Amino acid sequence: MTPLEIVATVFVVVGTFFGLVATVGIIRLPDLYSRLHAASKSDTLGSVLSLAGLAIVLGLTTESMKLVFLVVFLFVTSPTAAHAIARAAKEEEVEPIGEGEVPWTTDQEEGNS
Repeated sequence: MTPLEIVATVFVVVGTFFGLVATVGIIRLPDLYSRLHAASKSDTLGSVLSLAGLAIVLGLTTESMKLVFLVVFLFVTSPTAAHAIARAAKEEEVEPIGEGEVPWTTDQEEGNS
């Protein structure tokens, strides 16, 4: 295994880890804004790292340039989409859950499962 392949493997593994973190965040976090944060930050970073790893493996080819363009596209569109979703939720008066108010713990404590 060449050093370039090791670097690419590290990028893909770290990108997969951040994708997993984003998935857990979307499932576990209590409200829309928190889930949006997990999805926009971790998922973007995970996707970008995975695509960068693939571009490293491919070298200087047309396919790797397409992956670079896709990375740039993700860096531009993912935060923009997250901002638009958060703004739409704010305009629809979706309230964030306050500090210490986690719905699944209060339901279990009150016996309302």
